[in-house]
Amino acid sequence: MAGRDIGEFIREMRNNAKVSLRQLADQAGVSNPYLSQIERGLRKPSAEVLQQIANALKVSTPLMYLRAGLLNDKDGPGTMAAIAGDPDLTTRQKQTLTEIYEAFRRENARSRGEDLDDGGDAPVVVFDAEVAEAAEVAEAAEEADTVTEAPKARARQRRRSTTEETSEED
Repeated sequence: MAGRDIGEFIREMRNNAKVSLRQLADQAGVSNPYLSQIERGLRKPSAEVLQQIANALKVSTPLMYLRAGLLNDKDGPGTMAAIAGDPDLTTRQKQTLTEIYEAFRRENARSRGEDLDDGGDAPVVVFDAEVAEAAEVAEAAEEADTVTEAPKARARQRRRSTTEETSEED
């Protein structure tokens, strides 16, 4: 069931992106016949292949894992669907949010002595590393804001200085 669902999802995403089967296969680094079999539900892709397809389609890898049944979402697809369907978020933001969400879920499950990895196909990343990566992304975003704001602040300061100098001369 999950195989057909993921295949249909990949085909739908590929068609929405207006990418041919051959183009997606090339971009994802898989053969054209293999991708065709995945889309028709005849083959179940590995987590690595799903990640390559997700990257080629510019969609969230965790969303792809969820659709393939590699991640379970106890509360239903609500959280992941909300993230994936939010038009105000960029692809990178969606990916980061789903990674953080899954990291929290895995950490909470570990603290309860549970295991969220169903088939072992989904990569297990240490929580601290995921948090560190998310912090790096946030820090980079803050630096980007600082970089774009700094020239504006300097320009404002120069205008003030020039205005003050002109006022003193009058």
